[in-house]
Amino acid sequence: MMSKKILILDDSDDILEVMKDALEMEGYEVKTLNYTDDICREAIAFNTDMVILDYILFGINGGELCHIMKTNPLTAHVPVIMVSAYPRVLESLGSYGSDAFIAKPFNLSDILNTVKECLLKAGDIEHV
Repeated sequence: MMSKKILILDDSDDILEVMKDALEMEGYEVKTLNYTDDICREAIAFNTDMVILDYILFGINGGELCHIMKTNPLTAHVPVIMVSAYPRVLESLGSYGSDAFIAKPFNLSDILNTVKECLLKAGDIEHV
């Protein structure tokens, strides 16, 4: 079975490294970015199966990126997990169409479980 590809966008290199290591140990192929001016192009180029987005990015609201992906027919099917230290922000703004939300600080098991659940829901994994 091909390993699932996960694109992670976060402005913290530490968080990117921790997530990448944990997900790669679980057998996922991971690409990390701390900035992009075109999330859809990145997702399509990497042929990603999932995107994990930080809510607060350099001058960009991760929620907006999620919304852009979810309204683009080429990327609308890709599950998006939002990560934020400010869960209240998300409650007040709605979830921008994201498939899941993880509050920071998180346990790696939160990330791994949420990734699995979202891929299952997307119909991409036959078994866990």
